Amino acid sequence: MTRVWKWNRPVTVREVLEDLQQERTIAYTTVMTVLDNLHQKGWVRREAEGRAYRYEAVSTRAAYAAALMNDAWSQSDNPAAALVAFFGMMSEEQRQALQDAVRIVQGPETRQAPEAAEPRPAQAEQQGNPGSAEDAGGR
Repeated sequence: MTRVWKWNRPVTVREVLEDLQQERTIAYTTVMTVLDNLHQKGWVRREAEGRAYRYEAVSTRAAYAAALMNDAWSQSDNPAAALVAFFGMMSEEQRQALQDAVRIVQGPETRQAPEAAEPRPAQAEQQGNPGSAEDAGGR
């Protein structure tokens, strides 16, 4: 999938093969089988071009990553704790990207005025001691 996403356009088995062969020896039939398997799983669509096919990703890499995260999160018996643990694993750059994404999703109509965003006394106490991942799910 990395190679299909890399081009962001329909690709042939030959194109993927030539790209992979820059790094290692691999057979045409191996690439063809993998792309066929991806097609059968619904990850790529294909269109006939002569005797070959052109393969194209069904979704973006970002959408695929989001679906994986959603699937993992939905399988948790304690989603809040899973999120706390996940956020704890994030780098500062990843946390900033998350904050940016939340701002984008919320849009300008849901943003609070600066004075409204200040924590109330009860919130300030909670923010001072975020607790453990187990606490997050039990509140």
